[in-house]
Amino acid sequence: MSDPKLLTLCGSLRKTSFNRKLLAEAVAQFGPAEVTDANLRLPLFDGDLQAEQGIPPQVQTLAQQILNADGIIISSPEYNKGITGVLKNALDWISRVEGSVLKDKPVALMSAANGRSGGETAQYMTRACLIPLQPRLINGPFVMIASASKEFESGKLENERYVANVAALMQALKTEIIRS
Repeated sequence: MSDPKLLTLCGSLRKTSFNRKLLAEAVAQFGPAEVTDANLRLPLFDGDLQAEQGIPPQVQTLAQQILNADGIIISSPEYNKGITGVLKNALDWISRVEGSVLKDKPVALMSAANGRSGGETAQYMTRACLIPLQPRLINGPFVMIASASKEFESGKLENERYVANVAALMQALKTEIIRS
């Protein structure tokens, strides 16, 4: 069997975000895979834009990447106790693409935030936003990196408990991909 195809979605646009670093850790823990990093720099969802011009090319690219993926890893910070606008916008656009592209796709969620909860509220909101799109959400273990600036101080996640949870979540994702 060839290496699984993973698609990563980062809810932060910042190049050096803690969530990009967390995605890199997850990919390393997953093992051999063909990895694509999704570009979530999409136009703001606008029903008028969709009616006049259809689904934007960037959204069509994202939809195709989702269709091609065997599994998806989403990592996002928490902004003001909620899901980031970037991630919510991407999910809103994807919901408008014909064919339910996320339906039955194995999806693992993670978060890293500077707060004490590690992005817990945003992660629950993200789960709620994904439910209508019907992916196969991995139910655990939860990966919520609190005090992210401290945990990624060296540039890499070194807290053994967090690393073990990421590894366990990636193993659960692998298992779900194999079941597909």
